[in-house]
Amino acid sequence: MSSELNWAGNHTYRARGFAYPRSIAELQEVTASAPKLRALGSRHSFNDLADSTGTLVSLEKLEPGISIDETARTVSVSGGTRYGVLAGELQRSGYALHNLASLPHISVAGAVATATHGSGDTNGNLATAVVGMDLVLASGELLPVQRGSTADFDGMVVGLGALGIVSRLTLRIEPAFDVRQDVFTNIPWTTVLEDFDAATSAAYSVSLFTDWRSDAVSQAWLKSRADAPGLRTEFFGGTPAHAALHPLPGISAENCTEQLGIPGPWSNRLAHFRMGFFPSSGQELQTEYLVPREHAGEAITVMRSFGDRLAPLLQVSEVRSMAADRLWLSSSYERASIGFHLTWKPEQAAVEALLPELETALAPLSARPHWGKLFAAEADALEPRYPRLSDFRALAERMDPEHKFRNDFLERKVFGRASRRGALNPPAISASGRATANVPGSGAG
Repeated sequence: MSSELNWAGNHTYRARGFAYPRSIAELQEVTASAPKLRALGSRHSFNDLADSTGTLVSLEKLEPGISIDETARTVSVSGGTRYGVLAGELQRSGYALHNLASLPHISVAGAVATATHGSGDTNGNLATAVVGMDLVLASGELLPVQRGSTADFDGMVVGLGALGIVSRLTLRIEPAFDVRQDVFTNIPWTTVLEDFDAATSAAYSVSLFTDWRSDAVSQAWLKSRADAPGLRTEFFGGTPAHAALHPLPGISAENCTEQLGIPGPWSNRLAHFRMGFFPSSGQELQTEYLVPREHAGEAITVMRSFGDRLAPLLQVSEVRSMAADRLWLSSSYERASIGFHLTWKPEQAAVEALLPELETALAPLSARPHWGKLFAAEADALEPRYPRLSDFRALAERMDPEHKFRNDFLERKVFGRASRRGALNPPAISASGRATANVPGSGAG
């Protein structure tokens, strides 16, 4: 993969330079000296969210510095560390995170900043585990922030890189647990929709794979805690799989996590793919929309009505559930959500031509797009779906008044007309607190 491309190869970074600091001091120096700067995570965004016309800074050369506080039940880790690395160390120490995304290859800071989520009716997205962060501000100062003591902390966690460089995070952990993964095939949509709540609550985490054209869900992946009572031996008329499966038909399951009901560590089951294998060639595109749980049936009807147009462009689509949270720009802010993930063939022009129509059909259901994936809506359309978007804009203006961390994506998708009108320019936030009365949160609580 070229150093100028994202993981999927569909976006060429416009940055004038790349920086790979090996220490926090070096990161502070790079940040202070660059006129424009963005953090580059694991390159798993499918749009220009992480791009910059100035410098892209990667934290991949910083040591993970994984530190477990057994009393507080937390772990502290460098922002550029990949979840698979962190999960392995936690498991060896007898601890776990509550959730993992499909890929363990993504960076902790990047996943948190975009509200990347994993699955489970009672599981918040990955960002809900965050209890503290260190941010390198535009000035190069290091600002520690903590849940419960920092004003507007809930606005900072899913920050889209607009507030500073997240150099380190502290996450809530719990005792390690074992998980078994059972796969069922060919589940009729009619039976799933008869009791959709029962379907998504059938395990700790449930994923439904479909092409939206078939009358059946092609695969259901149930990840159950091994200590949970009443493990499922059937699933809504589906056929139990007797061999390990990949979500894509005809693809080897070698790079997928262990299936067939064999219990094993959470770190090797909650993700769909194994850390030791690259999940695919990267030749794909992704889109995802999250709707309030109460609109799940209507949203499935919409998606199925597009089935004949979606299926030719799809590799596969996945339906998952997430718990509500309080993070301002989270796609599950104040609502339990159902996510409709679309993994596309690398046919970007055709995909982007279809997205506005699909989004128009989903708009009455208050669909929120995943920030790191392809979507058409811009800031004015998104504002009614994010009740705290105006508060986030004000927070970003206080923390980065010179707009060092802004880029084209943020201007289009987040700031929009509010940015074009021009905002007041209050004093910048300072780690020392100088000239920052009530900052970072002088507004809504």
